[in-house]
Amino acid sequence: MIPEELKYTEEHEWVLRTGDDTVRIGITDYAQEQLGEVVFIQLPELGEQVGAGQTLGEVESTKSVAEIYAPLAGEVVTRNDSLDQQPDLVNTDPYGEGWIVELRLEDPTAVDDLLDAAAYQELAGQG
Repeated sequence: MIPEELKYTEEHEWVLRTGDDTVRIGITDYAQEQLGEVVFIQLPELGEQVGAGQTLGEVESTKSVAEIYAPLAGEVVTRNDSLDQQPDLVNTDPYGEGWIVELRLEDPTAVDDLLDAAAYQELAGQG
């Protein structure tokens, strides 16, 4: 399941435009399947500035620990604090309640450079 309306990265993150200069970020269904049962998520602090490709946080599962990368440069404006108590939302609803952070982008047009659903489907071997 790869939602058409989202953009994607090669690091298996998804991006949803939530405003003119804001996006919501999470990890894909493919990524959560590879990780297994998620038991902890380290979120960045509000106001933190991140560059594209920089580490945004970590997802710890019963199998491993994986870094979450910022797909775009910006400022962390919202965190999904529900993940503190329910990190498994990333497993059960990766494109909905399992979102991770929202960023205010330095360059809102950079979203257009990310992968579309068809390109991501090929990357994830689901095409």
